[in-house]
Amino acid sequence: MELQYLTGFGNDCATEALPGALPVGRNSPQQCPYGLYAEQLSGTAFTAPRNENRRSWLYRIRPGAQHKPFEPFGGAAGWESTFGHGPVTPNQLRWSPLPIPQAPTDFLEGVKTWGGNGGPDEQGGVAIHLYAANRSMQGRYFYNADGELLLVPQQGRLRLATELGLIDLEPLEIAVIPRGVRFRVELLDAEARGYMLENFGAALRLPELGPIGSNCLANARDFKTPVAWYEDIEGDFELIAKFTGGFWRAPIDHSPLDVVAWHGTHAPYKYDLRHFNTIGSISFDHPDPSIFTVLTAPSDTPGTANMDFAIFPPRILAMEDTFRPPWFHRNVASEFMGLIQGVYDAKAEGFAPGGASLHNCMSGHGPDAETFEKASHADTHSAHYIRDTMAFMFETRRVIRPTAQALASGQLQNDYYRCWQGIVKHFNPNKA
Repeated sequence: MELQYLTGFGNDCATEALPGALPVGRNSPQQCPYGLYAEQLSGTAFTAPRNENRRSWLYRIRPGAQHKPFEPFGGAAGWESTFGHGPVTPNQLRWSPLPIPQAPTDFLEGVKTWGGNGGPDEQGGVAIHLYAANRSMQGRYFYNADGELLLVPQQGRLRLATELGLIDLEPLEIAVIPRGVRFRVELLDAEARGYMLENFGAALRLPELGPIGSNCLANARDFKTPVAWYEDIEGDFELIAKFTGGFWRAPIDHSPLDVVAWHGTHAPYKYDLRHFNTIGSISFDHPDPSIFTVLTAPSDTPGTANMDFAIFPPRILAMEDTFRPPWFHRNVASEFMGLIQGVYDAKAEGFAPGGASLHNCMSGHGPDAETFEKASHADTHSAHYIRDTMAFMFETRRVIRPTAQALASGQLQNDYYRCWQGIVKHFNPNKA
């Protein structure tokens, strides 16, 4: 499937499925080529600074307004956008992988919210979801007016059929669907499972590199956005909208994926996590885990993100006289972790691909007893190669409030705390 390179966040892309479908020299001519309708899709305020402005001009067979009225939709009962008030448990939490459904279940039906903070009305915060599905969306299209979606597949390939083109996605790749973009999720394998972050705040972007310089981490040249593609089909379909935390259904007599050409900056994109250029210490100690940031959504506080998406990929640990796994720590931010493949180097067992953990603000966490003892006696004069693994983290500035369904889930590991209980006291005041 053809994809074009996105040459950097904020740069304007242009693509057409029919020659000459893009108007020349103007955005909304009196008559568009091929009898198309011009429509602007704005993901930011009209007056947002040029380098932050997200908008695309779409040239489509029918305008996006052409559908019947919305009514409440109850087919996405596992998806939540409100996270309550009052105390939240400070306990470390961990879940086993979500099972694949037995009954026919598409992507929308298979989403379950595990936690979050903020909400659509605040225009800040996140919702963290898991998904498990065994069939494609059929006759159903979806858009999210509340936030952009970051998809992290763990099992099974997906095809994201969007207004702006097709994206095929596999584990070890991620995709971002901007706010308001209409799409359908097709399964390219019999089953699919993974993670999804819903970002209610400022749009995701590449982090600044500071003293790292102009290269490393995720490079802009490796992000891809789809070429124009369209459906010109009629029938009895439904358009599902997520709006102010609720779900709504509108009958529509044609596919809304009918954009023949487009140009702009508000577009879906994908990134292959295997292209991440990892950096680290080559002398002693650990840099902070912020060096693993792929994408960030800034907040109104400089240096403190609404959320960061970080990964822990294959890498070489070379620092000497250093405890090489992630150290014990307590963090003002809150951390939700998932595992795409392999083994996470801070846990000996219990954290399986498709599983998840939550370590909230100032809750202590770090390696388990077995990992600590092994790493404390390892030979650090030789490099340690971490291979065939990919873990990730959604880190947020605010407490992640777990949902009732997450806490009641059969996948919740009630004995997670035990992984630290075997840690031995080594203190000896008579020996330095």
